[in-house]
Amino acid sequence: MNKPRIFINMHYMELGGAERALLGLLNALDTDKVDVDLFLNQHTGEFMPLIPDKINLLPERRGYNALERPIKQILKEGQFGVAFGRWRARRRYKEYHETLTNEEKMFDSSAFHYVADSVQPFLPSLEELGEYDLAISFLQPHNIVLNKVKAKKKVAWIHTDYSSVHVNTKLELPVWAGFDYIASISPDCTKSFLKAFPSLENKIIEIENILSSDFIRQQAELLDVSDEMPKHGINLLSVGRYCHAKNYDNVPDIMKRLLEKGFKDLRWYIIGFGGDEPLIRQKIAEAGMEDHVILLGKKDNPYPYIKACDIYVQPSRYEGKSVTVREAQVLCKPVVVSNYPTAKSQVKDGVDGIIVPQDNEGCADGISRAIQRRVQLDAFTAYLQEHDYGNETEIEKVLNLL
Repeated sequence: MNKPRIFINMHYMELGGAERALLGLLNALDTDKVDVDLFLNQHTGEFMPLIPDKINLLPERRGYNALERPIKQILKEGQFGVAFGRWRARRRYKEYHETLTNEEKMFDSSAFHYVADSVQPFLPSLEELGEYDLAISFLQPHNIVLNKVKAKKKVAWIHTDYSSVHVNTKLELPVWAGFDYIASISPDCTKSFLKAFPSLENKIIEIENILSSDFIRQQAELLDVSDEMPKHGINLLSVGRYCHAKNYDNVPDIMKRLLEKGFKDLRWYIIGFGGDEPLIRQKIAEAGMEDHVILLGKKDNPYPYIKACDIYVQPSRYEGKSVTVREAQVLCKPVVVSNYPTAKSQVKDGVDGIIVPQDNEGCADGISRAIQRRVQLDAFTAYLQEHDYGNETEIEKVLNLL
């Protein structure tokens, strides 16, 4: 008897929460029971070597590998159709963007949806791969799995807190509606998604990001990071893309406020990459925090750094459900998160971490109290040591879709 076939699509394997969540899913799948094909638009990213050997990584394909690379580069390769589609998407998005209010423009999330919609006619079909029992689109936009893959059932993942972004429902609704299931990573994500798309309630299933405690702990032992994060004083750590959502541009001011409260031997390390790096460096310089806010850049394996920190801090403006917060909890690190809309779905305030206000002064006050209450931090660690924050049994929800 042939095993069920599963197809999974993802952009690439760069450093990011969705990518780490995908690794959790891939590791949890039992390939003695199912065949798994992973299709990455680009074979790039620090996490490429971490794709399990048991997973069949499909070859990279023209068209798909041109979705996010510079247009000049793909024109040199002769990928004229995709280049035209992206040019058209840029014009369509510009026309749409001009109709928005200033606040909507700031939080609009539809640029890449226009790219996916305009480019898909120029992408080759993937139906020659045969029919799958289940096709998974792990990160939006979800047009590829919807329109290019043949499968008995299709599921699209939500990783975004829709209460914190402006949504072009006219553009997105037909795509979401084409799937048999929509997988939400938390009740809060479900709630905010259904406010934007109430007609899709019957398609929602909740599947948490799958994390393996054993894998995280094993990875945490692979490196000695004491040269980069010296073991003296208090070390705070954040991990994530350098982007608006993560709020790292406010970290220098928060740190300055902490130092003004009397802390001396205190540093805040940030692992990541992204377009906001020049802005963050500018804010570091403006605040004079070069010795206290340190950008470590990309790291193939962030877990030894999480293990080495004293407090893990997630100062985000918004999150779907932070993978890194859960990873820090697996490594028994006290966690401080800002009060973004989904924070309470991850942290039990005063039990396994602290939720602090999102404004800079409130955040600084909360971190200050956490540092001063050593007994409370020790209690958090003891609680985390007694609870398993891994959740590999979530894979059964995926297999049940078969």
